[in-house]
Amino acid sequence: MTPEALVYDALKNLAGGRIWPDFAETDELPCIVYQVVGGEPVNYLTGEQPDKQKVRVQVSAWAGESRIAASELGQQVEEAIRTATHLQPEVATGRLATFDEETKCRGTRQDFYIFA
Repeated sequence: MTPEALVYDALKNLAGGRIWPDFAETDELPCIVYQVVGGEPVNYLTGEQPDKQKVRVQVSAWAGESRIAASELGQQVEEAIRTATHLQPEVATGRLATFDEETKCRGTRQDFYIFA
């Protein structure tokens, strides 16, 4: 499975199933958007292809005009990824409160490393 598929699988029960890679495909809220934003390559001297990768994933949780709802959804995201032990997750950053001026929506953004 790709890192994106594994992250989706960990989050799929949140936000009414509105989980999207790269950008939200609907205006319906709440929703979660995630993307791989880097990582740490695994390299072997033999040139062998590693069977796992360590990637950095950024997850944004959007919950409309309520800061409290956005923070609660962000906490749910963190818990879902932390408890997906098969991803060997590492929390890379704390949650960052964010606001989209155009839509007036509040959200959170947080980065994680996964090794899968």
